Amino acid sequence: MFTGIIEEMGILKNIQKKSVSAVLTVQAKKVLSDVHVGDSIAVNGVCLTVTSFDNSTFRADVMHETLNRSALGSLCPGSPVNLERAMAADGRFGGHIVSGHIDGTGTVRTIERDGNAVWYTICCAPEILRYIIPKGSIAIDGISLTVAKVTDSDFAVSVIPHTAEETTLSRKKTGDTVNLENDCIGKYVEKLLGISRQSKKHQGLTLEKLLQNGF
Repeated sequence: MFTGIIEEMGILKNIQKKSVSAVLTVQAKKVLSDVHVGDSIAVNGVCLTVTSFDNSTFRADVMHETLNRSALGSLCPGSPVNLERAMAADGRFGGHIVSGHIDGTGTVRTIERDGNAVWYTICCAPEILRYIIPKGSIAIDGISLTVAKVTDSDFAVSVIPHTAEETTLSRKKTGDTVNLENDCIGKYVEKLLGISRQSKKHQGLTLEKLLQNGF
């Protein structure tokens, strides 16, 4: 489990692409201080397992499903990446619950300055947007952010200078693809209430349904 608080920006040194998988070699410093083979490190929000490492890099396999769900396959050598080690049991929970299992990708629609902040508007598929609510949490390339606005086709976050400078957000341009992970709480609630994602008719939350589920 992760928190979405980025520890450092690493550099993708190499991506070895195979037919339906890849091997990443990432240059890093801080996350290597206590690394072991088998550890989990989130790379742009994607939970990857360390398969080997040396004094300046670690390597991780990326499977077919991960390439399909995320933007990792579009990276090239020299690309900066957000890095976070799995949360320690006694660590501070500075962000929100982030699993490192990407729901899909979004596209940067606009970037606008607002005083010392920067607004990023991201468009994404309806199956991702349905779980995004104003003042809720979203992980963008592994960064825990608070949703400021939501429309029928996109959502927006307002980012302070520190977050932009310490992550890959400051390097994003309109049209860039980002990894998105929804807050898992909404998905669990939907599952427990038996609301089908494929349902054509959304009946909404009723008193009868709450009583049936023990509320």
